[in-house]
Amino acid sequence: MARAARHDRAPVIQGPARPADFLQLARPHQWSKSVFVLVGPFYGLRELAAAGASAASVVLAAVIAASAFALASSGCYVINDIFDREADRAHPRKKSRPIAAGRVPLGTAWFYALALFVVGFALVLFLPPEGRGWVALSMALYVANVSAYSAYFKHKVIADVMSLSLGFVLRVMGGCAAVGIEPSVWLLNVTFFLSMFLAFGKRLGERRTLAAVEAEVRHAAPALAVAHRRVQAGYTDALLQMAVVVTAVITLMTYALYVTDHGTRYVVGFNLLWLTMLPATYGLLRIIVKLEHGVFDDPTEIALHDRGVQAAGLLFAALTVALMWLLKP
Repeated sequence: MARAARHDRAPVIQGPARPADFLQLARPHQWSKSVFVLVGPFYGLRELAAAGASAASVVLAAVIAASAFALASSGCYVINDIFDREADRAHPRKKSRPIAAGRVPLGTAWFYALALFVVGFALVLFLPPEGRGWVALSMALYVANVSAYSAYFKHKVIADVMSLSLGFVLRVMGGCAAVGIEPSVWLLNVTFFLSMFLAFGKRLGERRTLAAVEAEVRHAAPALAVAHRRVQAGYTDALLQMAVVVTAVITLMTYALYVTDHGTRYVVGFNLLWLTMLPATYGLLRIIVKLEHGVFDDPTEIALHDRGVQAAGLLFAALTVALMWLLKP
């Protein structure tokens, strides 16, 4: 009981919470992960249009589903910050988060999370009736999975990464359900292993970032990482480096098999879809380089701030759109 009391002791709150604090809690920069909701509709848009579906209605349904998942993820981030408030206070950067810093009371944070969930699920009502139930189910499973992660799985080696990866897979399944298409095995496999790459990369990035902060005592970096994220005690730098490389390779190999399997429709002299392998490979390898340098502690932040990764992503998207829409299948 004494231990619990120490963990619940928060800094003195100075003044009311500001709107900026609630925006920070929602993690709007993490909404970029909702792009996974759009992947299925993007690859299926041409087939849906050929089957008579309105392109505008497909895009609208996909955007609504992505927005719903973004709000649900924000609610999950608030809950995660509630659980992580003590660990965040030990982190050189995360100690300034609104809950960890004491600017947002726990009661207010719980109410804010509930409000985000309610609005997110309310958006599902604007989806076509045939897909509405499956999207709501995918979101409910997503919230349950993230909540289980925050309460339990985040402290379990490997299970923490698999739980996070499942969240991305559920995003993809929700996006497919919103427009009435079935997710392919290729799509689910690439999503799962790419998500594992991102999760392992975040854990490696945390260790590298703390090492950069404590450069004069580099051997203390693993201990600092463990103080922030307990599961880090079960990982080592070598293990995370290997896991990042292995999951990156599996992601690229899985996508390469997709290119081989579906590339016959894009043959003009040779399989033009193979060209998308170039920016995909460069982007993943550049993320690994940036993580090793300790510039960022999250691959998502690298994608949002690094020009090289952004250029690779834009080139990949441009090539894919050009091949899917300019060439007849």
